[in-house]
Amino acid sequence: MDKLLEFGRRAIFYVRVLSGYEERRIRSYRLQLQNRLQQAQQKKAALRKIPEQVILGEVRRMVEEMQALNKKLEETEAAIEEYFKPLDKEAEALMKIQLEGEENRMKQMLKVMQNQALLEKAEADKVAIMHSNLEVTNQYNLDSSSTHLTKDQMR
Repeated sequence: MDKLLEFGRRAIFYVRVLSGYEERRIRSYRLQLQNRLQQAQQKKAALRKIPEQVILGEVRRMVEEMQALNKKLEETEAAIEEYFKPLDKEAEALMKIQLEGEENRMKQMLKVMQNQALLEKAEADKVAIMHSNLEVTNQYNLDSSSTHLTKDQMR
């Protein structure tokens, strides 16, 4: 009986192979496996992309936060500059006044130094003139005393 069942099974298998039914079934099974494999790979790729998408989302969010922070910082800086603008103008005016005062003092000091130099030169000229006069007088005295001596000696 087992042999008969086995013979029947083989006969049916041969009929299916000859009719192409078994080949279509194998092809269909292979296509099913391919589809399952492709879907599994797509799911796997999607799962891999999820962390990347999460990370990219976090990075985008952080970049947006930084841009917002930079914008606030620029606005704050502009507000601070606007607030201190009058003070800067006053400080600039004070600096100009101080610089003008220093320039005036420098000019006055220069004039005083020039006057002092002229006075010193004039005094040095007087001393030189007096010194030359003394030399001339000494020379004259020497000449006159030597002439006195020669006259005395001659007598």
